[in-house]
Amino acid sequence: MASPNSVSISILSLVLVSVLSISTFFIPEVEAIGVNWGTAASHPLPPPKVLELLKANKINKVKLFDADPLVLESLSGSNILVTVGIPNSMLRSLNSSLKAAERWVHDNLTRFVSDGATRVQIEYIAAGDEPFLESYGEQFYPFVVGAAANIHTALVKANLANKVKVVVPCSYDVFRSESGLPSKGHFRPNVNKTMMELLTFLSKHQSPFFVTLSPFRSYHEVKNISLDFALFRERARPRNDSRKIYKNSFQLSYDTIITALSRAGFPHIDIVIGQIGWPTDGAANATSSHAEEFMKGLMDHLHTRSGKNLSPQDLPMEIYIFGLLDEDQRSIASGNFERHWGLFTFDGQAKYQVDLGQGSRKLVNAQDVQYHSSKWCVVNNNLDLSNATALALDACSAADCSSLSPGSSCFNLSWPGNISYAFNSYYQQHDQKAESCAFGGLGLITTVDPSVDTCRFVVELRASLSVPLHGHTLFCLIISPMVTILLYLIRDVFS
Repeated sequence: MASPNSVSISILSLVLVSVLSISTFFIPEVEAIGVNWGTAASHPLPPPKVLELLKANKINKVKLFDADPLVLESLSGSNILVTVGIPNSMLRSLNSSLKAAERWVHDNLTRFVSDGATRVQIEYIAAGDEPFLESYGEQFYPFVVGAAANIHTALVKANLANKVKVVVPCSYDVFRSESGLPSKGHFRPNVNKTMMELLTFLSKHQSPFFVTLSPFRSYHEVKNISLDFALFRERARPRNDSRKIYKNSFQLSYDTIITALSRAGFPHIDIVIGQIGWPTDGAANATSSHAEEFMKGLMDHLHTRSGKNLSPQDLPMEIYIFGLLDEDQRSIASGNFERHWGLFTFDGQAKYQVDLGQGSRKLVNAQDVQYHSSKWCVVNNNLDLSNATALALDACSAADCSSLSPGSSCFNLSWPGNISYAFNSYYQQHDQKAESCAFGGLGLITTVDPSVDTCRFVVELRASLSVPLHGHTLFCLIISPMVTILLYLIRDVFS
């Protein structure tokens, strides 16, 4: 028979265990860290290789920007949780037609989420890709919530609404604070009405609020944000707001979101950071060393705050790093850095090391990647180069010369090295076809790597999924507004 003392000790132990369990339950922490997997590349890493990369780095959540069947098939049976995307261009039709929404769900979801070991574990559908981005104007406002609602109705009809939730990724510029203080945060006035409709929809269906945070853009666009403040540096000058002290741009922006949501009447909605990262090229201070510093600072900050006596909303529910791989076809309308967000280069090689909290302190590179031959296209210095600059600009209008822009990794290439870079970019994107190194007789194919210091002259992937670039005649190119911006930014490089 147990003694009274032993019974008391047992009861006390149970009480302590219960108290600890309850305390642990209410300790806020980031539930998961995933990555954005974009495929806007001329020669994308094949999906099976990307899957190997995800598994090797113990990444178990991915956010896609579309519903590419080859990508989804590669994720079958992987146990990776997936967010699939609906492009902005489809919002109008999905808003106007429930039948269109049902077809989309049938074609892009149903066959991948059927029961069985090979199914894809889709947890979110992202209706639109940052449709409230200020530079888009209000063109998508009338269609966003209606499209999301129709997709949800289609999920109900397909008996998938209990497995998959509909969200709408919001851009970093949907919220603001004129004073720069989180306590004054609010949504952009012209998006208020649609945002209220969206938040009502999300709250009704217990879906989280997806939003982008971009300390890099804040640093570039907001004059009173210092690099130290953006990169979590100890020497950063802190900011005070209502007895709260902010030591970094991330927490300042995040608390601004919380205030904006509270002011809109939704203080308890779950928050997911759908995109956050730091680019490694294409602009001043977009470097691998700064990206590593930012990512380490972010992970340390989240770890430090986890377990503190915070309310559940004081930390995001999930965070998706932007992005997994560099994308040389991504729009550069907002800056050349847009093509260089990857933790990994286009071919799956880690740019720096960071502990993503997945149990590994080092990123693992993609293995057995298949490249084209070790050949490059350079300018022939022995010929008359008076027309070389014009040809280089033509090459850049069809290829990726974002690394030549001011402050970038190849900005310091002297003439005619920068001409060679442009020639090679065009040559590689056209699968090393001999005619793509013609350039009026100025092109020369070499087996000697012309890379200099941090400026890498790439050799593209020999990928079955590479996008064919038609029209090898440089003089019949149609220059898009996106490319015009790039040419404007790098025109002085060839002078």
